[in-house]
Amino acid sequence: MTRSKKYASSTDVARLAGVSQSAVSRTYKPGASVSEETRAKVLAAAEQLDYRPSMIPRIMLTQRSHLVAIVIGGMYNPFYATVLERFTSRLQAGGWQVLLLHVDSGHSFDAAIPRLAGYRVDAIVSALAVLGPDTAEALARFRIPVISFNTPAQNDFLSSVCCDNTGAARAAADLFAARGARRFGYIAGPADSPANQDRLGGFRDRLRELGLPEPAVLGGHFRYEGGYASALQMCAGPDRPDAIFCANDLVAIGAIDALRRELRLKVPDDVMIAGFDDIPAAGYAGYDLTTFVHDAARMVDESLKILRAATAAPPEPHEHRVVVPAMLIERGTTARRA
Repeated sequence: MTRSKKYASSTDVARLAGVSQSAVSRTYKPGASVSEETRAKVLAAAEQLDYRPSMIPRIMLTQRSHLVAIVIGGMYNPFYATVLERFTSRLQAGGWQVLLLHVDSGHSFDAAIPRLAGYRVDAIVSALAVLGPDTAEALARFRIPVISFNTPAQNDFLSSVCCDNTGAARAAADLFAARGARRFGYIAGPADSPANQDRLGGFRDRLRELGLPEPAVLGGHFRYEGGYASALQMCAGPDRPDAIFCANDLVAIGAIDALRRELRLKVPDDVMIAGFDDIPAAGYAGYDLTTFVHDAARMVDESLKILRAATAAPPEPHEHRVVVPAMLIERGTTARRA
């Protein structure tokens, strides 16, 4: 018994329409010359056969797939879900198709390199960072544009769109000082995260400039559970901080719950808290969290601007590093009189 073909081919369409196979190809090629009569015959035959043109011949001919890989991870954090949705919708609106690759990391996509090598994509974008120089070099060997968030390394093919993490952290120190804080804590993300390093560095440096003591530092790993555990450890003794800057909002929300439920401390009266990202829960009445806004929309837009310039024929000049300011959103967790 002979199995029937799963998909109709362009040859099948040409035979049914009574035209050449090249006429079918021209019908589906934007800007190609084909008469209205021939186009109508081809489209009618294609509908009857449920024909869908394959992208593979076009990829082989043009060396362009119009496929962009989005490397994702850390989807426990609503910030990344927001960025993924915006990347996907904007890319598809621009005529790109999207390939999603997941990595088991909430801050870097170095582990994705072996899998990326197996796909013919025109570009790679990610809200995760590229950490090591070896990874940057490996990406450059693909000879396609790569755009990532908060990446310290750049080369001819690797570009970065960064939030001003240092400036935001300095603003957090200024805010705490203005509200009368004198003992400080920082609940960190992963030690190798560039965003975390900049937030800790900016916070610590600004406190030093203000003549205030160094913050106590514990790891929270960008997760709620890490913030909860670190806040308990940081605030259990008599010398607890009266202001804690958290590496992101999930950490800050975990810290708030720990202080209230386990230690019976009041926020902001006993301890002020600030986070980073302005995820939806930060604005909930139960948290009312002071935070900094990653301008995710602008960071995605800047990434796509680089992508369009880098994939133009020939490539157009473009910035390889763009820094986007972060905005303070002050809410109840720092609403304490000096």
